[in-house]
Amino acid sequence: MMKAVSLQCLVLLVFAELVHCQVPFLGACPEMNTMQDFELNRYLGKWFEAERYFSVFEFAGKCVSANYTIGEDGRLNIINKQTSSLTGIHSSMAGEVRLEERMDTSKLNVRFPSLPLWHLAVIVDAPYWVLETDYDNYSVVWSCTNFGLFSTRNVWILTRARNPTLEVMEQAYGVIDRNAISRAYFIRTDQNNCPEYYRR
Repeated sequence: MMKAVSLQCLVLLVFAELVHCQVPFLGACPEMNTMQDFELNRYLGKWFEAERYFSVFEFAGKCVSANYTIGEDGRLNIINKQTSSLTGIHSSMAGEVRLEERMDTSKLNVRFPSLPLWHLAVIVDAPYWVLETDYDNYSVVWSCTNFGLFSTRNVWILTRARNPTLEVMEQAYGVIDRNAISRAYFIRTDQNNCPEYYRR
């Protein structure tokens, strides 16, 4: 009996983590048209987070960046860096990126096995779909997971420049609008006064 209760508690905890990792919406994930003829090699390198939907992994995070590289084993790796605006603590997460289909697809999956075990929500693969990018200035990334009657969603606007121009942001907003994604849930990422650690 005790084991059954413990298992139920564990399931509830995992479920709670999954729900709170992204913004919940009623209904299933909407259909999205991702970028065609995606060129992975051009996407590699450093991206700065300009705006995002709420995510518990990035709570109070500033100076957020992601660096995509191909390792010696041929795997696509990602290192996310951020600093807490509450504590000033710097942190980084090493993750793995896997192609969902062909090499030219913009539908990717990511996982961060380096996180503590209690963050079970990110040990499973999470969708990372590039809706559109020009490779040199901006990228709009979509993630959505179905849970029966509702879904959880996240969206990121990434830019090559730490502080992008208004023109670059307008291009990204155009992608958001064309895909009928709500702007109401976006949080602007603070990229000011970032430590030298995050400039590399």
